Amino acid sequence: MFKILLVDDERIILEGISQLINWSEYKAELIGTARNGLEALAFIKQHKPDIVISDIKMPGMDGLQLVEEANRLFPELAFILLSGFDEFQYARKAMQFGVKHYLLKPCNESLIIDALNEVIGDLQSRLKKERFMQRMEQELAKALPYAKEQFLKELVTNKTYGPRDWDEFRRLFHIPAEPGQIQLILFQLEGSYDYEHLFATKNIAEDVLGAAIVQLGTTIGSQVLLLVKASLKQEQLLEKLHQIRYTFYDYYKLELTIAVSDCAEIGSIRRIYHETMECINYRFYLGEGAIITKKDIADVISESPSFYFDDEPLSIYIKSGDWLSAERELKLFFQELADCRLDAAMSKSYALSLLVAITRLCLQEHISHYTPCIVKLDELNSLRSIEQYISLIAQEITLANLEAQQRKHSSIVARVIQLVQQHLEQPSLSLNWIASEHLYMNADYLGKLFKKETSEKFSNYVMRLRIEKAVELIESSTDVKVFELAEQLGFGENPQYFSQVFKKYTGQTPTEYRKTPGGIEG
Repeated sequence: MFKILLVDDERIILEGISQLINWSEYKAELIGTARNGLEALAFIKQHKPDIVISDIKMPGMDGLQLVEEANRLFPELAFILLSGFDEFQYARKAMQFGVKHYLLKPCNESLIIDALNEVIGDLQSRLKKERFMQRMEQELAKALPYAKEQFLKELVTNKTYGPRDWDEFRRLFHIPAEPGQIQLILFQLEGSYDYEHLFATKNIAEDVLGAAIVQLGTTIGSQVLLLVKASLKQEQLLEKLHQIRYTFYDYYKLELTIAVSDCAEIGSIRRIYHETMECINYRFYLGEGAIITKKDIADVISESPSFYFDDEPLSIYIKSGDWLSAERELKLFFQELADCRLDAAMSKSYALSLLVAITRLCLQEHISHYTPCIVKLDELNSLRSIEQYISLIAQEITLANLEAQQRKHSSIVARVIQLVQQHLEQPSLSLNWIASEHLYMNADYLGKLFKKETSEKFSNYVMRLRIEKAVELIESSTDVKVFELAEQLGFGENPQYFSQVFKKYTGQTPTEYRKTPGGIEG
């Protein structure tokens, strides 16, 4: 209901308009009347109506002054002005305050209602727009954290992003100002972890580092990456990083290895990201749970070329059971490692890191089986033998994951078949109904999974089952009717369509089919 205030210094007009209109019929409610502008303004301040219907000429404060003062306090308030013929040009001055509706006295019921409907229509359109904008802002607020995480991930890994992109996205994500010198901090979770541990790491780090965070952080595989302003002295930063590591260990009994880049401008973010990856790779020497800076590995880096390999695609392929793609990624890893010509210990450390990442992808019940494999790798003396050994383990884990997924898929398809058999008589039986009401899955994915398992489209399967059931009923009953079969088998009140489908599958209509063993009533 839109709230209405009626203002006129003539009592007869106030009472007349009040009683003349059935306000509720027009989604409105008359909440009060006033005899002059001063009285009306006080009422507006207290009760905040949506629409004011006011005379122009009144003592104390006239209608135009009321519009001006009310517009200053409540810009959204709508006015309908009543004026005599000789006041009309004067009333037009109110246009500067957004007043669009003027009625010449004396005015009848229909004129007032027309103006009221138009004002209410404008208010409804404005409210609808405001609600739409609020929903958009709420949806954007939900999506913004994920978009910011993805942007940081792209910024450190995508060669096409540069300083101009940073400026554009900084404005989009409301990051206050150019951060100046920045650093990247990379947290590597060690041991068996859950996805929640990544979020816990990020939350603890953001809480401890506070204002140093440049409002950007993301997760990459088993790692958490934070972009921070280089505002702390190195000793202060390391002290806070130790606090993060200890706090996380106290809560979860898991180690965090932390890599810290040098300071740089935002345009060098890809370079310093690779620095942190190099630091993480040297935890083989410094131990899990260490805090590693470029200074810690400077001597080794000066003697050896750097090596970086993104193992995230490999992890995805192994987890999903795609051995051909996983094998391709493994060959790429060892080819790039061989091209670097690192010393044996260095190559073995990279291979060890990869093996640890691969064994973490095995099924939970197989973890103890693969733990000794890490020790076995240290006994191998050539890159080729290491590649063969890791490839064998990766293949075992990939195929085991594939088999586990197939078992899971088979159980899903078995449940679909069970639901079809239970609800065969329901006309509403469909893939969308099963997916949304029973399995809570995407219908397209469920359809592809069903066809892959059964070599038959879901719709064909349901129709075939219904016709087979119809044949059983015809052969077992002497008086079953076509329309009864249609109702019993999910065709609803459409026996003609049932007959057409039956003939398509059997080559005969139900009546023709029944006549062979003894006839059916139509």
